[in-house]
Amino acid sequence: MEKRKIIIFASGSGSNAENFVNFSRTEESLFEVVSILCNKPDAYVLRRAERLGIPSIIFTSAQLKNNLITVEGKEVPFTGYLKESGADILILAGFLLKIPDYMIEEYSGRIINVHPALLPAYGGKGMYGEHVHEAVIAAGEKRSGITIHIVDNKYDHGAHLRQYECEVREDDTPETLAARIHSLESNYPSVVNDYIKETVR
Repeated sequence: MEKRKIIIFASGSGSNAENFVNFSRTEESLFEVVSILCNKPDAYVLRRAERLGIPSIIFTSAQLKNNLITVEGKEVPFTGYLKESGADILILAGFLLKIPDYMIEEYSGRIINVHPALLPAYGGKGMYGEHVHEAVIAAGEKRSGITIHIVDNKYDHGAHLRQYECEVREDDTPETLAARIHSLESNYPSVVNDYIKETVR
């Protein structure tokens, strides 16, 4: 099978993005990373992209909303850039902006996200990062985990591809729980690889 092209959207440190790049360079990978797109100019993911030799582009929330992105100094349609790049799948890796409807329509079933909780619990607007872990601990939950899912036009709502669980300990803080959750996210690239194997033609 010809390798599928993915574009990664990230807003933070980029550890998941780096996991994807590293996985893409293994023999079992069915995808290659075309570029990393980021909405925060100071995000560490941009430094990772440079170190890994992956092109990166910075865009604003207004540009995303209005279907625009600046490529090589020229503002072009965001969907036009994605099409020109040959992107088959869009990966959200710690990306905090809502994906607009025009992009969801263009890439229906081909935008994938990882959420740091066992959806449908602890999802929705405002439920990201530390906010999720604080809520899980406050509710006295015994288990938490991650959900890798298809993105649709509602926050954290699309079809689940895979869930991984971990224990919530009595002495957990949001930080210690986050570290355990983060370790589960190393499964993200292989889940996407399986999804490509099973569904993408």
